[in-house]
Amino acid sequence: MSMIRDLRAAVRPSLRHPLRKTSGAGAGSSPYANYDATRDPTAATAVVDCAVYRDGRRVDDRACLTPRGAMRQVRESGGFAWIGLHEPTEAEFAGIAAEFGLHPLAVEDAVHAHQRPKLERYDDTLFTVFKTIHYVEHTELTATSEVVETGEVMVFTGPDFVITVRHGGQGSLRNLRHRLQGEPELLAKGPSAVLHAIADHVVDGYIAVADAVELDIDQIEIDVFSPPAKGSTRGTDTGRIYQLKREVLEFKRAVTPLLRPMQLLSERPMRLVDPDIQKYFRDVADHLARVQEQVVGFDELLNSILQANLAQATVAQNEDMRKITSWAAIVAVPTAVCGVYGMNFDHMPELHWRYGYPMVLGGIAAICFAIHRTLKRNGWL
Repeated sequence: MSMIRDLRAAVRPSLRHPLRKTSGAGAGSSPYANYDATRDPTAATAVVDCAVYRDGRRVDDRACLTPRGAMRQVRESGGFAWIGLHEPTEAEFAGIAAEFGLHPLAVEDAVHAHQRPKLERYDDTLFTVFKTIHYVEHTELTATSEVVETGEVMVFTGPDFVITVRHGGQGSLRNLRHRLQGEPELLAKGPSAVLHAIADHVVDGYIAVADAVELDIDQIEIDVFSPPAKGSTRGTDTGRIYQLKREVLEFKRAVTPLLRPMQLLSERPMRLVDPDIQKYFRDVADHLARVQEQVVGFDELLNSILQANLAQATVAQNEDMRKITSWAAIVAVPTAVCGVYGMNFDHMPELHWRYGYPMVLGGIAAICFAIHRTLKRNGWL
């Protein structure tokens, strides 16, 4: 798959990636080696925060307000830079990608979003994709209710920088950054501490959403297995169940692919991940595994509820058909008798008897009553 992506990137026109090296560049040079601009190309409007952290504390310096200035400070005085962006365009991200030497394939994924959760390594940079999940509050679950809303957070982790690219209207990292700035001992561990904090933040969001979705499933289960209200019919919850199942599937697509990357970060030693921080990834992987089990359980439970609801609808239809059949059997008695007497024969039983007409009506009523009682006793009516 990686070979196909490399070939695909190679044949794209140069306009797609304006930072590609020109024909005069050496074969082994960076694809951003010949990039130049008259102004600071990293001062993108998509940058929501940019800072340098040294010894776990934020450096208050106006030179750090742009990614280029932040990186210059890091190279001169040490520490690491953390740049946060929100839905950057190719042009806005081009200068930052050139400054930090980011791989074009990872840059393309970060700009265009809609990626599967994953962990990839490009030389001295880790590229991690997280799917963020937000629970949408609603007063009543309907067949068109949106239960979960997804977004994306891409993280470039290097030896002395962290770049976060966020897509979607939720999943802001502002509060996380402020919390980390209150823990200088943790930030002193470097960029891998930020990567762990983001992973932990995303997975904690999964746990909260899973608890909320479980309440929705419990409510659906109660509605399906409770006696139907007077005048209502079974099978009316099918649309709500199916909609909730689709939302759970969206949740599952965010959780399941992320489990393997978190296990790799917790089990395999990596040069870009501090050994002390790697231990914390085990806790993240454990929580994520628990959420995955919950989501898989949600999917299976909704399958069972949907099948039960359809079975109840089928049973209700069968009951209706039995009632219709029962009444048809009762009506068939007078129809048959009246049909016989309507044939105008001269020699009919009690045809000219004064009490013949009431006797026939009484006989019809008695037979119909006997049939009705029998069907009622057997549960058909």
